Amino acid sequence: MAEWRVIPGGVTAPRGFQAAGIASGLKPSGAPDLALIYSEYDAIGAGVFTNSYVRAACVDYCRQRLEARSNTRAILVNAGQANACTGNQGWVDAVDSAETLATALGLSPEEILLASTGVIGQRLKIDQLKAAIPRLVSNLSNEGSDAVASAIITTDLVTKTVAMETLLHDRPVRIGGVAKGSGMIHPNMATMLAFVTCDATVSPTLWQDMLRRAANRSFNQITVDGDTSTNDSLIALANGQSRTPAITDDGEDAQQLESMLTAVCQHLAKAIARDGEGATCLIDVTVSGAINDAAGNQVARTIAGSSLVKSAVFGHDPNWGRIAAAAGRAGVNFDQNDLRVQLGDMLLMEHGQPLSFDRAAASAYLRTACQGQYLQTDTVAIKVTIGNGTGMGQAWGCDLSYDYVKINAEYTT
Repeated sequence: MAEWRVIPGGVTAPRGFQAAGIASGLKPSGAPDLALIYSEYDAIGAGVFTNSYVRAACVDYCRQRLEARSNTRAILVNAGQANACTGNQGWVDAVDSAETLATALGLSPEEILLASTGVIGQRLKIDQLKAAIPRLVSNLSNEGSDAVASAIITTDLVTKTVAMETLLHDRPVRIGGVAKGSGMIHPNMATMLAFVTCDATVSPTLWQDMLRRAANRSFNQITVDGDTSTNDSLIALANGQSRTPAITDDGEDAQQLESMLTAVCQHLAKAIARDGEGATCLIDVTVSGAINDAAGNQVARTIAGSSLVKSAVFGHDPNWGRIAAAAGRAGVNFDQNDLRVQLGDMLLMEHGQPLSFDRAAASAYLRTACQGQYLQTDTVAIKVTIGNGTGMGQAWGCDLSYDYVKINAEYTT
């Protein structure tokens, strides 16, 4: 049984956090495009960012701020322009936006973090952004999480938010999160933004370690199309307002908090994979019997990211040979005579040997999932065993449809 429960409120569920989201004219559509997450009290920050050598200005800005280990009080997020590949002026614009927000909130610029999403190669519409900041600040509220979730999306079809609560020393501790992401999604971070708030007291080093491990078990285990981007950011704030004892080492309290943090990140990660551009279902891959968890995760990622597997799912074709082939090319050594493949409740292969199965029923299983988008029936479960080891792995992806090409062929036109 889980040690936490899902609650409403998103990033404003933890005590001492406010949020806002508005339309500022950054998006040509006029949709909401500017968001703010604000801690009313001093908070520590942690972050995991893209591994790309081509990075947006906001990524380098946040890394500098977090390495300095200063307090973090606010995260400013814009949608519409990625502010990546924009040269020195992109950095100037990022700093300018942080300084403008700091003035409006009565903070130091060092207490501001930034995130951007949108078309690569486009600078921020800095004049419009700065002009909107006073209105953004005035819209801060304890119920502003949904407004943030709406303001940060681009090609997403749905918003992505969650909050959870656990008890530490008989006092409630809460973690909330919002995310965006739909395309250019692949391990080592993806075209995604995710923001997490927490009201526990945690040492900065431990909080960063927790977040990195949670990312490796969630956002770094999703794939939509094999691409990553320039702006990928996962930022987490903790402000201590739960008034629970400080967590400074990797004891029982830390493990309970990290377990809930991982659950929040996995919920958001699966929501991103489920909302993949043109997707009709979520693919959930579980691998067991590996020599260690890293090996299991590598095989699971390879299967979830296989274009052939994804296409077969979209076509309702139970072509388990593609699953076996993806497992075999994952770069993990195992004996093919130990391979076992299961689709839903149907066993297709065992001890490296093909089994007779009801192909029509397997196809119907895939069809039901692809027709049940965002419902309880929209998940295709693939279970693979590669040996007798104790290592486990899990990854999430989505099917590959005709609409993926259409969406991305017309992205800037």
